[in-house]
Amino acid sequence: MRMRNMHGLDLMLRTTRMIDGIAMVLRILRWIGMVFLLCGVLNGCGGGYRTRVVETPATAGLKGHQKPYTVNGRMYRPLASCDGFVEEGLASWYGPNFHGKKTSNGEIYDMHAMTAAHKTLPLGISVRVVNQNNGHQEIVRINDRGPFVDNRIIDLSYEAAKRLGVVGPGTAPVRIEALGIARTDALGNVSYRPPVSYETGNYAVQIGAFTVSENARRLAGKYRRELGQATVKQGWINGRLFYRVWVGQYDSLSAAYAARDAFGRRGYGNSFVVALD
Repeated sequence: MRMRNMHGLDLMLRTTRMIDGIAMVLRILRWIGMVFLLCGVLNGCGGGYRTRVVETPATAGLKGHQKPYTVNGRMYRPLASCDGFVEEGLASWYGPNFHGKKTSNGEIYDMHAMTAAHKTLPLGISVRVVNQNNGHQEIVRINDRGPFVDNRIIDLSYEAAKRLGVVGPGTAPVRIEALGIARTDALGNVSYRPPVSYETGNYAVQIGAFTVSENARRLAGKYRRELGQATVKQGWINGRLFYRVWVGQYDSLSAAYAARDAFGRRGYGNSFVVALD
């Protein structure tokens, strides 16, 4: 009788532990579900940016950060030059949530460095920022894109915002003036030069692509005699070998675009600008 009672007690204890274990699993699953639900709500509130670099034949000669891009469907076109650039509007700042993450130019964001984000200024240039509320001014380097809010023109690092008196209020009216690429000489003197413009370079125009090499060489020969410069480049597209005809040699994008338009009027409607090595 005693053995039977002990066996029943043991069974009861094991059953209780099993129920407790199931309850703990259910609590964990419920907690995980709440975490995912919270993440979903936060993502929904944050609105996450949908970004895309615009790749077209017309932008083939540009570096990635120089190409037009879209954020949530809105187009932004980076400036080829910052010469004489002045802008007024609201400044904001960004800090701990982005610290240690990559910026648009590939650097790691340091909230304690004197940097900032701008939607269209060339990356790498320095700008003078003046807080119009208190007159304080600082120089920051643009290494990121943003802010993507209509009434804000620049996103300051935490350090820059602290020095300018923007951290407390969160935003402030500012005036920004583009200075150029900073250079420091052996004596520590800082000067600024214009950034290298992607307007200048080495470009050609592709006027045709053929699967038969003789057709490409015949067309290239025609324009080599006419313009003095035409080459045939081989390239694979979807498993097929094409012979592409590149014509001319132009030292600026504007000249290459003008040539592309001229070729279009001569019947080469699918022509586009390419960058030469």
